[in-house]
Amino acid sequence: MTLVSRAAADRDLMTASTVNRSTAMMLLHQELARDQVSRQHEEARRARRARALVAHRRWQRRAERAALRARLALAAA
Repeated sequence: MTLVSRAAADRDLMTASTVNRSTAMMLLHQELARDQVSRQHEEARRARRARALVAHRRWQRRAERAALRARLALAAA
């Protein structure tokens, strides 16, 4: 291998490793972004479920109070 071809080979190797490293970094950032979005979606899902549970309990208490008022009104009649 001549000196010129050796230098060209070294340069190609450095370029390839830089491209591979850049690709790896880009993929790492994308993976981190996907994980963050996934965590945010899970947190939002839990918040929606908690709000739905609170709303369900609120409506359940209202229905129980309405039923009690109906029973009292029926008994008074």
